[in-house]
Amino acid sequence: MGSTGIPEFSLIVADSDFDGLCGAAILKKYNPRAEIIFSHAALIRSGSLDDIIDSQTVIIDLPFHPNCGWYLDHHQTNKPSSDELSVFLAKGGTTDWQPTPSAARLAYEIIKPYCDLSNFVDIMPLVDALDSGGITIEQFRADDEYMRFSRTLTKVESEYMKRIVELMAGGSTMQEILQLPEVITKLDIEKTNRTILEKIVKENTEIVDRLAICHLENTGFFSNGYLVTATVGAAADACCIIHGFSDGSIQDANRPPLSASFYANSFIESGQDRYDLSRLATKFDRNGGGHMNACGCRIQEPGLEHNLAEWISMWRQREITLAVD
Repeated sequence: MGSTGIPEFSLIVADSDFDGLCGAAILKKYNPRAEIIFSHAALIRSGSLDDIIDSQTVIIDLPFHPNCGWYLDHHQTNKPSSDELSVFLAKGGTTDWQPTPSAARLAYEIIKPYCDLSNFVDIMPLVDALDSGGITIEQFRADDEYMRFSRTLTKVESEYMKRIVELMAGGSTMQEILQLPEVITKLDIEKTNRTILEKIVKENTEIVDRLAICHLENTGFFSNGYLVTATVGAAADACCIIHGFSDGSIQDANRPPLSASFYANSFIESGQDRYDLSRLATKFDRNGGGHMNACGCRIQEPGLEHNLAEWISMWRQREITLAVD
């Protein structure tokens, strides 16, 4: 434990999205010497990072790993069990799990007494909103540079993300970062991609009993829930997006395996808190999960057709199987 009460760490393992990026940057600002690895939930849960996660590792915005030294997160299904927590604390680990709007917000509140985080102040509300379903339909449709920037962040852009983290940890504001030539180029690409993806989503989405099912598998296209629910509007309470490749692998960021993502329709009244979609994500995949209103999993044997049929069956009985008490 450091003199400030913050655990010592030399490696930051973070999710490869806007929340993970900002969380990593906040931790990096506190400890500029720390290295960063951007990952995703499946890699943590599959054991792929077991060899590098140790007591000097801080994990943020990803599933719990018992070998780390400090764990920060806000996802419902990532919270360590009482048994896991007992063992973890007994060997000197530190855990900070809170149902904050974003994991970056949790890191921000913990770190801000110890270093200047003023360059994060303006961006934090957007990070919170993006990660907790707080984006309005007007914000989404406007698709400003901040929204487009969030889509440039993926595991396949790890080196780009590390450069952004270095800038943020060095005091750069997001507005300054958005003026960089490399970033401007990526924003232009994302603007074009959004138009293309809107058409693909429309052509590949069907609604079954107010569940929008978007088939993007084997297309090479990926979408978040905002685009699908904005496309179908008030006709659906939630969406299920199938993506990835039949011959994909969790080890290949460019060709991931078949997976499903579930999102509540945050654009309709009471769209966020009616159903616990994480029950769908964990039905077949013990490594699935996330938030109650935004989660995902990998397709499991005997395959997509079976998994999807069972999810639709659960959804049709949602007032019993998925309703939040």
